[in-house]
Amino acid sequence: MPSTAADIVIDVYQQHAASWAELRGNDLVERSWLDAFLGAMPQDGREVPDIGCGTSRPIAGYLIANGCHVSGVDGAHALIDMARENFPDHLWITADMRDLPPLGRFHGLVAWHSFCHLTPQDQRLMFATFGRLTHPGATLLFTSGTTHGEAIGTFEGQPLYHGSLDSAEYCDLMQTTGFEVIRHIENDPTCGGATIWLARRTSDVG
Repeated sequence: MPSTAADIVIDVYQQHAASWAELRGNDLVERSWLDAFLGAMPQDGREVPDIGCGTSRPIAGYLIANGCHVSGVDGAHALIDMARENFPDHLWITADMRDLPPLGRFHGLVAWHSFCHLTPQDQRLMFATFGRLTHPGATLLFTSGTTHGEAIGTFEGQPLYHGSLDSAEYCDLMQTTGFEVIRHIENDPTCGGATIWLARRTSDVG
């Protein structure tokens, strides 16, 4: 069967890793959200997976600078190679987030502009993964769309897929998997218009 745009997201980033790294740069418009994430984390640990970590910069780098030990995951090994070069003392894994190797449990989890590249159905399944990866008390920081649907952009002349659920379903999925929302802003003008969720794991439900 022909590949769809959703099937080739990792290939797009693999082929254009250098261009993506240059475009992403080191500007940290996410700083206030990362500070809130760090402030809400339990005090007994700073182990964090960055799901869709890219090159590690700037987000994982900021977490590392603030005392976290990061396990970064990305499907594009060219990006993981850059992350490993940037921070060789941390763990960098080439893997599709939908099929992660055993990683254990963490005190926080970041999925920033990453699982939005999954289909709505695959996004639903990721919340059970978030639950398995986090201790009770852990914080979860992720970005999403605002309404259920799909959109196809372009990057370096190739189609780049984005999917989303609606906000009510994200809330339901978090509740089902033991998370409570701490803060949520749609189209945050201070953060490049991103729609952002900060939540805390309250139980081992799910």
